[in-house]
Amino acid sequence: MYVYNDTPTSRSASANLQKLCDEHLKGQCDIEIIDIMKKPEVAYDEQIVAIPTLVKQSPLPVRRLIGDLSNKERLLVSLDIGR
Repeated sequence: MYVYNDTPTSRSASANLQKLCDEHLKGQCDIEIIDIMKKPEVAYDEQIVAIPTLVKQSPLPVRRLIGDLSNKERLLVSLDIGR
């Protein structure tokens, strides 16, 4: 997940993602939080244009989700979890 500093939206997105992983993917996911304020070159290389952005890399297909990830149903469908 790409965040910018410690903003309320970034904190919310991180917490929502952690909760989803704890409830639906116990032990099946690795979360990496990248602060683009500290590593702007990574955001450039990954073509991150909005913050926060979650990039699900595996299993394929790669998916990008933008926002605070507060809509749990949308998040589950977008990540193809629970089907």
